[in-house]
Amino acid sequence: MLDKTYDAQSVEPRIAELWEREGAFKAGAGAEPGAEPFAIVIPPPNVTGSLHMGHALNNTLQDILTRFERMRGKNVLWQPGMDHAGIATQMVVERQLAATGVSRRDLGREEFISRVWAWKEQSGGSIMHQLKRLGASCDWSRERFTMDEGLSEAVLEVFVRLYKEGLIYRDKRLVNWDPKLLTAISDLEVEQREVEGNLWHFRYPVAGAVFDPENPATYITVATTRPETMLGDTGVAVHPEDERYRHLVGKEVVLPIVGRLIPVVADEYSDPEKGTGAVKITPAHDFNDFEVGKRNRLPAINVMTVEARISIANNEDFLAGLQPSEEQKALWQRLEGLDRFEARRLIVELMEEGGYLAKVEPHRHAVPHGDRGGVPIEPFLTDQWYVNAAELAKPAIASVREGRTAFVPKNWEKTYFDWMENIQPWCISRQLWWGHQIPAWYGPDGQVFVEKTEEAALEAAIQHYIALEGPWKAWVEDKLENFQPGDILTRDEDVLDTWFSSALWPFSTLGWPNRTPELDAYYPTSVLVTGFDIIFFWVARMMMMGLHFMDEEPFHTVYVHALVRDKTGAKMSKSKGNVIDPLDLISEYGADSLRFTLTIMAAQGRDVKLDPARVAGYRNFGTKLWNATRFAQMNGVARNDEFWLQDAKLTVNRWILTELTRAARAVTEAIESYRFNEAAGAAYRFVWNLFCDWYLELLKPIFAGDDQAAKAESQAVAAFVLDEIYKLLHPMMPFMTEELWARTAGEGAERPTLLCHARWPEPEFEDAAAADEINWLVELVSGIRSVRSEMNVPAGAVAPLVVIGEGETTRERLTRHDAAIKRLARVESVTYAAVPPRASAQIVLGEATVCLPLGGLIDLKVEEVRLQKELGKVTEEIARIHKKLSNERFVANAAPEVVEAEREKMAEYQALQEKLVTALSRVRDIRP
Repeated sequence: MLDKTYDAQSVEPRIAELWEREGAFKAGAGAEPGAEPFAIVIPPPNVTGSLHMGHALNNTLQDILTRFERMRGKNVLWQPGMDHAGIATQMVVERQLAATGVSRRDLGREEFISRVWAWKEQSGGSIMHQLKRLGASCDWSRERFTMDEGLSEAVLEVFVRLYKEGLIYRDKRLVNWDPKLLTAISDLEVEQREVEGNLWHFRYPVAGAVFDPENPATYITVATTRPETMLGDTGVAVHPEDERYRHLVGKEVVLPIVGRLIPVVADEYSDPEKGTGAVKITPAHDFNDFEVGKRNRLPAINVMTVEARISIANNEDFLAGLQPSEEQKALWQRLEGLDRFEARRLIVELMEEGGYLAKVEPHRHAVPHGDRGGVPIEPFLTDQWYVNAAELAKPAIASVREGRTAFVPKNWEKTYFDWMENIQPWCISRQLWWGHQIPAWYGPDGQVFVEKTEEAALEAAIQHYIALEGPWKAWVEDKLENFQPGDILTRDEDVLDTWFSSALWPFSTLGWPNRTPELDAYYPTSVLVTGFDIIFFWVARMMMMGLHFMDEEPFHTVYVHALVRDKTGAKMSKSKGNVIDPLDLISEYGADSLRFTLTIMAAQGRDVKLDPARVAGYRNFGTKLWNATRFAQMNGVARNDEFWLQDAKLTVNRWILTELTRAARAVTEAIESYRFNEAAGAAYRFVWNLFCDWYLELLKPIFAGDDQAAKAESQAVAAFVLDEIYKLLHPMMPFMTEELWARTAGEGAERPTLLCHARWPEPEFEDAAAADEINWLVELVSGIRSVRSEMNVPAGAVAPLVVIGEGETTRERLTRHDAAIKRLARVESVTYAAVPPRASAQIVLGEATVCLPLGGLIDLKVEEVRLQKELGKVTEEIARIHKKLSNERFVANAAPEVVEAEREKMAEYQALQEKLVTALSRVRDIRP
């Protein structure tokens, strides 16, 4: 017999241990011979990470698909693994070192990397244990890491091949530079923060004119939020059709403080309606300016160090063409070495002193910050390694256009195309030590040699220099006579962007570049489940790499889930204090409750608004199933394979078997089409509403009766339906269902298989007539209960039922189910009449009208007053909210989640108003 209550905290760890002991989730476990493969690769979480609500949703959905297909007998692999998270991991270890007064440079590269590996082995990867706690059914024996030996081999292979194909190259371009971490970072690692700043309007004198601040004809005014970058200005852009500046196009202006003559160019980037209509162009310090500079052949002058300090005193690019006076040199020396924000203050002072500052306006604007370093990033001109993403994107675009890979929901394809068709070169180098060091070596003349090993690079270098003849041949021959490592080549210090190794994930985790059995079996994978924020950074790059190296898409479907927000719809953030920790919810309510909540709320294209109260509510759903199973056990319900279901004679049993077929079909079709919320909803309605609330209730008289044949049939049917319920719910609630499956095998018996390996329900029992009859009974009783509730009838009061206009089938049903109607709807008698009795509420049911005389049960006048009063309150609330939502200022200025919350309140009050109007109408209709 089941315990009285279900204890998730003791059951879940025990079930997890059982799965691990039995190797339940190993690739192919439970599969039928020659089964169709089904594979998912986990989006690899950072080795530094811990489970957050996005992970919980993402992995719950993957687990549903994995368990579902495993139960359908497929050869399933859910490939787990972690990302080495270059920046995050290096920061963790550097912070630990800093606490002891040591820097990574004190240790040297080799020792520092050794320390990182030691940290990884001891403290990294706790998220994998947390995923197990969530119930993720990955093949944990195959766990991979983006820095493990096999994946490192794949990275080397890809880099070298792409380089030799001309698809990887080195170039000087702008990157997102983090002056605190001293590395380039990806767009995903940049967050926009709103700051209170200023817009400074500067006057740039027209060359050849005598500058006069009072005479606009002698200067052009530009506006900037970053005065410190003006030192690197190489042009001023105006719109080609802007009449105010057309006479200046082709002329030059003098850059204050610097003295450089810079041209005025016509470019559509300049917006005549924005600011002054004239834009200073700093190609080395702004991404838009970089493109304007390329179009107009403007030089790019970097005026900062990697620490974002001013560097102009010995800067050849800055000094080119200038003939500074001693006074200018002294001025520049004041700026030299200043932090960019200190330089900003000084430059504004100098511009004001020279009459070049026109005005200053307060200006709230978005400033990009590094999400890890926490400081404003600097668009920075540096030499970096790039992938020719535009070329690799072509087949990846065609794949989605031609339907070989589909996005669900489909609207995300537009986002994919927008990114891919406007793709820029992909910067893949990072100025870190933790990561895959770039396999490039440089000769003394800067010649680069890209090979998998230093030995191969050295051989290539020797052949290169000997072939040159002359001094270089003699130089290399001299070096070879007294060879010392490093005499000829110096290795590139940079490492690869973390996303580079992640882009290979669907095939590198399966053993590529070796042709392994796993690669043959599971590539291409079946579906990718991911968040929308990494469609470009990860999904698109996996598409590019998979098609290039495997000649086949890495997956046929990309399911894109939405965000998990707080209950008001606000994005979770530490600063707002609204972060919900999934581990806290698992500790309080159990993993199944959290999983089911996330699933039933995971509608396609709609964010999940998570309220912990909802998780508590769905824990009650689990409790309902547990109690239903316990009730069944107490009434002798046990598996009986000798009973042939088609022989079931009782209408109630034939009804539940039919509804089981319909529910199984609905759950199956919903999971197959990635409508997870509909799958959970269909299971919930069948289990709670039909099985627990109605079927077991209708069986009570049978279990208590003397008809042994009816009892035996009902026990067998109930046992079968419970087994199928455990299966249907297993992908969503794996722990409780596995426990129930084991505990209901029968006295002294064991199940032939774990539930996770049991075959998915495919019932085919159909009896439409039986289903119609019991559903009619359910509708009748529900209708009577609803009227009683609306009319505030005392719970203990019994009422007569009068039926008019009934047909023969309805009469037969009323007779057959007389006892159930009286018991379940608190009806004292059922009679028939030609006209409705006075003071009765009426329910239309098929061709009949069912009347419930209420005059003797409630004071209709008092009830009318009560309903009017309640309706008045609700109507007032609706008017109040309507007024608020009609206020354009409120809608425009309030946080989106606040506006959405008001709209939801409005919908709730309107639904309540509709119910009250119906109830009031009933009272007025039946009052004498």
